[in-house]
Order: sequence, then C-alpha cells, then structure tokens
Amino acid sequence: MEIQLWWTGKTQLKFISMGLEEYLQRLSHLCKFKVHEFKGTRGLQDPALIRKREEEEISSRLLSGDYLILLDEKGTMRSSTELAMHLDKLQQQTHGRIIFLIGGAYGFTDEFRSKARELISFSSFTLSHQLIRLFLAEQLYRAFTIIKKIPYHND
Repeated sequence: MEIQLWWTGKTQLKFISMGLEEYLQRLSHLCKFKVHEFKGTRGLQDPALIRKREEEEISSRLLSGDYLILLDEKGTMRSSTELAMHLDKLQQQTHGRIIFLIGGAYGFTDEFRSKARELISFSSFTLSHQLIRLFLAEQLYRAFTIIKKIPYHND
C-alpha cells in the first residue's frame, strides 16, 4: 500500500516548498509515499476549461483499485486523531494506492467529485491550493506519528 499526494501546478512560494521538503522528508521514514505534481494549464483563462483539462489529466492517471480522497471545501472535517485512525484502517483494508488529491485554484466539478471515495476538508475557510499542500504533509506526518506511537502529537 502506498500513499500518494497529487496536486496541480508547481509549488511557487519558497516558504511552502521549504516546509513541504521538511515534512515529506520526515514522512519518508514512516510510510511509503510518492508526490505527483500535474503540470497545470498555462495560458487558459476560462475556469470551466481549466477544471476540465485538469480533471482529464488526473483521471487518466487513476487506476481501478485506487482509493481517491479529494481535499475539498465540501468535505468532512476530521481531527488529527480521527484522520490517523481512519488512515490506519484504510491501510489495512485498501490494496491499491491511497491518493490525496488537491485541486487547482478552481477546485473540482461535481462530476469529478463523484469519482472520489471521500472528500475531506481542513477548514471552513477557503485556503490556497498551494498552502494546503503543506497542511496536508504536516497532517499526514502527524497521523503516522500517532499510528506508530511516536511522540509529536499532543491531545
């Protein structure tokens, strides 16, 4: 079983790149994972067309056994401990890849959302699709320290 983090476009802000590097390095000691950065849609202006192209590219990479989790404002919020327990359960029950997908600036269509096994949200705030990458990496690291009983998380 492998965790994959997918997102659209390069991480442009240096402080986010530095934070991602730190947490992904830490995470590499705790689980098998990969990051896939989709190239994005340069030059397009129409949000509907941008979403369509991004979703087509992402869909072409999905396999039938994948467990797709979208980070989406319409998703369910979980505490760090709840996320850890859920991830632990998924690792035991899922044979394919567990993919956490962060959409681009315009999010996902309802049609694409229906492809996901679940939607999760980190906040009722609208968050930058770049910043949420760092939040996800930290929360996955936190979840695996909880699962493996490594001191990091404080209740």
